[in-house]
Parts: sequence; C-alpha cells; structure tokens
Amino acid sequence: MIDESTTRTEERSLNFLEEIIEKSIAEGNTRVQTRFPPEPNGYLHIGHAKSICLNFGLAKKYNGLCNLRFDDTNPVKEDTEYVDSIKEDIKWLGFQWAGEYYASDYFQQLYDWAVELIKKDKAYVDDQTQEEIRLGRGTVTVPGKESPWRNRSVEENLRLFEEMKDGKYADGEKVLRAKIDMAHPNMLFRDPIMYRILHSEHHRTGNKWCIYPMYDYAHGESDSIERITHSICTLEFDVHRPLYDWFIEQLGIFPSHQYEFARLNLTYTVMSKRKLLQLVKENYVSGWDDPRMPTICGLRRRGYTPASIRAFAEKVGVAKRDNVIDLGLLEFCIREDLNKNAQRRMVVLDPIKVVITDYPEGKTEIMSCVNNPEDETAGRRDVSFSREIYIERSDFMENPPKKFFRLTVGSEVRLRYSYIIKCQEVIKDENGNIIELRCTHDPMSGNGSSSDGRKIKGVIHWVNAADALPVEVRLYDRLFSKEAPDNTEEGKTFIDYLNPESLKVITAMAEPSMAHISAGDKFQFERMGYFVADYDSTPGKPIFNRTVTLKDSWSKEAKK
Repeated sequence: MIDESTTRTEERSLNFLEEIIEKSIAEGNTRVQTRFPPEPNGYLHIGHAKSICLNFGLAKKYNGLCNLRFDDTNPVKEDTEYVDSIKEDIKWLGFQWAGEYYASDYFQQLYDWAVELIKKDKAYVDDQTQEEIRLGRGTVTVPGKESPWRNRSVEENLRLFEEMKDGKYADGEKVLRAKIDMAHPNMLFRDPIMYRILHSEHHRTGNKWCIYPMYDYAHGESDSIERITHSICTLEFDVHRPLYDWFIEQLGIFPSHQYEFARLNLTYTVMSKRKLLQLVKENYVSGWDDPRMPTICGLRRRGYTPASIRAFAEKVGVAKRDNVIDLGLLEFCIREDLNKNAQRRMVVLDPIKVVITDYPEGKTEIMSCVNNPEDETAGRRDVSFSREIYIERSDFMENPPKKFFRLTVGSEVRLRYSYIIKCQEVIKDENGNIIELRCTHDPMSGNGSSSDGRKIKGVIHWVNAADALPVEVRLYDRLFSKEAPDNTEEGKTFIDYLNPESLKVITAMAEPSMAHISAGDKFQFERMGYFVADYDSTPGKPIFNRTVTLKDSWSKEAKK
C-alpha cells in the first residue's frame, strides 16, 4: 500500500547520476549530452518512460542536449510503425530531442571501423555455427575454446568480411568476431560477435546492407560519433560496460562513458516486450494500446497524463539496485493530477430508479453544480432535477450494517447539490429484485440546509431520469491478480495470473452534457473514480474508460 502522505517530500537530494555530472562540471567538463536509444521493435512502456524522463531531464537540468537515436540494427524485427509511435510517445510526455539519429546512419562508419579492427588483428571471420560458438564460449568456471578460424590471416579476414558485405554468403554462414580473450572472466569478452549476416530489407536502408552490427559493437561507437558524455543504461548492461570501453579504446575515438541505473519493475505488471507481444498476439488484450497494458499508448488511452507519469518517474527516483515499485504509486500520481484538473460530473454506473412521490409531476428544477472544487476558475454547470431520478444501486440497502450512512427504508440521505430524501417503500419484481424506490423529499432542503437544522451524514450522487444519457463505461482494473506475475509457480506461466475482472463493460446513466465530449476529455465521476473519453466514442454515444478508482481498493483487499 502507498502511504500517500510520505510521497510529498521536501527538496530532494541529488541522485547518484546528478552527483557524477556535478562533479564532472566542477572539474571543468561543462558539456552534458545524453541520448535515448530505443530499438524500434515494439511500443514503449512505463519503464521506457522513466528512462525518457531521466535522459531528457538530466540534459535539461544541466543545460545540455538529449538525442533520440533509434538502435535499428536488426531489420527482421524493426518497423517504421514503431519509430512513429516512439516519437509520438516522447512528444506526448513533453520532451523534444536535440537531434534525431539512427544507428543505420552510421553503418558505413561502423563497417570501416570493423575493417580497422581486422587490420589490427583485433577481429576475425568465423565459420562456426551459432551453436558451436555458444558451446565454445565455456562457462563462468570453464574457459572457452578458441575457434579453429581464429588465426586466419588479416588478408583473408578482410576478403571474407568484404564478401560478407557483398552478399556472397547465406544467413548464419559466417560472423565477424572481436579477438579478445577466450578465457576472460567476463564471458562477454570471449570473442563477442560484431556482425552477423541478415538478408532482410531494412526499414531505412532497404537492401543496401546484408550484414548488421551487434548491439555491443554498435552502441558505444554510436555514442562516440554523437559525442555523448553520459550514456545512461539500465542495470543489466553493467557487465557490458567493459566491452563498451574496449571497442572505444581500440579505435581511439571519443570516450563516451556508460552509467547504469536500476530498471523499473512494477507490481501487478509484466515489462518484457516478449510477454507484452504475447498478450497482444494471443488476444488477451485488444492491442498495444489496450488501457490495461503498461505501454505509454495504453496509459494514454487509460487517461493517464504526461504530468502524472513525469511525477511518477520523479518519485521513483534513480537507484543503483533493482527494486519493485508498488503500482499504487503510479495510481496515486494520476489521482493527484486529475483531482486538480478533471471536471466533475454525476454518472450512475449501476442505476436504480427513485420516484419522489411528493415532488410535483411535470416540474423540473435546475441545480447549480461545481465543476471542480479544487479549481475556482472551473466554474459551475446546470443540471436538471425532477420527480424521477437514478441513484447507484449500492447506495441503497434493505438491511444495512452499522455505519451505513446511505439510503435505507426509513432513513434520509442528501442528494448532491439537491434535496434530502427519505425512502418510504421498496418495489420489487416477481423474482424479488428491487426495481424501484419510492421516497419523499424535504422541500426546504434544496439549498444545502434542512427545515429543522438536522445534519445528514450521507450524500449521494444522482442523475435526472428525464434526460439521463445512456453511456458505455469500460471498468478497467489491474491486468494481473498476482503481485509478481513473473514469479510463476511450477507448471504455470504469467498468463495463468491474468485478472478475470480486469475489464467489465456496462451501460451507465450520465448527465446529458456528456453527449458533447471529445476523445481524451477527463472527468471525475463523483464518488466513483476518474474516467476518460475513449476514441471509440461517436457523436451522442460516448464511451468512457476508467482511469483509476478514487481510492486504492487493492491495498484493502491485500489486508483481508
């Protein structure tokens, strides 16, 4: 559970990356240049959002620059669809890159540098299969074995590498490997693959190239070309840093340096691109932008705001060790934002009709309602009231428990912005289901007071039955019922922990003004939660997605 009171802190201390930068600046190295380097093989998720906020945020804080560079070195998995979605997500979060670059911009330079390493006898062409190479690397306790092709002459390696480039060989027939140390304790140093053959059309270079650089070779050099001062990666790349440095040192190029921070892990969430792709392909969700997905486009469709995600990234902070963040913190951030900015509306999700028997038939009154009590400039709106209204079914109980301050037979409750009513009779159908409540009202209580000064504890929302607008409401909840769906029990997969209650679609009754909304409009449905108009909406037929409930109901369930 998130203790919301503890999330409001005084001016925070510097994180370890800021300390590194400020020390560097104090030593006279004033230039700060970062980059965000996604691979365009899928949609960005909340973990990427944290990295975006960090890289762009550090550049802004220290008057530096942040590049957007697409790590497009695998044409089999990459597509312009993902490039476009990534750019849209970054802009939506409120950031603008200094320069837009692609690893494919540097293919010729990377090739030339590979040739240089071959000439220095620091790289060679290997004819072994992927399986042979894997077995030859050994283990953490057993040294690797040198390839039988490791000691080819420089001249032969240059010829074979050029023939690889020219398309003479099939996929997997040959690779280019760095010549380092097959007994090195860091297994990444055991002659890592620099280039592989892929006869596949690239989304930018077409069929110009059929050999493509590996991440560990291309990344540091790309940083160096762009003169990146702080190459910030997640913690799993810390073992790659020595290799990153090795290539730069061997080539004698600009010494970019890599720093690692803990990746974001969230409860009730999976972050693996492979698992997210499985959810989409096997139709467990409606797509990458399904509001239950942790993708940025999914969060956007769910009703999350850029400000709430930036605030979340700030509260999570920058750590050196992996940890798991409570999803409740993300939900707290959107509640805080929407509480200040979302307009209020009355919408009854599970309606039951109330007939006010002593209210004149045919009479209609206009009640003045506050649009947002947190924002004095938000103004007010008019809502009609008449003899028949709808209230939430859960706001009435025939046999209530103690401290039930809503409506029951013989009790009173105040209608929000309107009268005090008292339930006199319950009407049921032949199956015993309640279909109607009959109440009386205090005609002197319409201005928030009562005729005899009595205090009413219960206040409930309502809509006028005469002009209520039926709307579709999608009640989204957490996609997984298990806090750590990646931690599977024997014989199960993460799919087994999908929450069967993660989506319920209902027809609710709303104020008639809700007919005139635009996709993306955000509201607090009074007493029910925060909701956003979905882009599936059509004129006069709005559809709303629940962003988040008013309170964290999951933490209460966990305590039971």
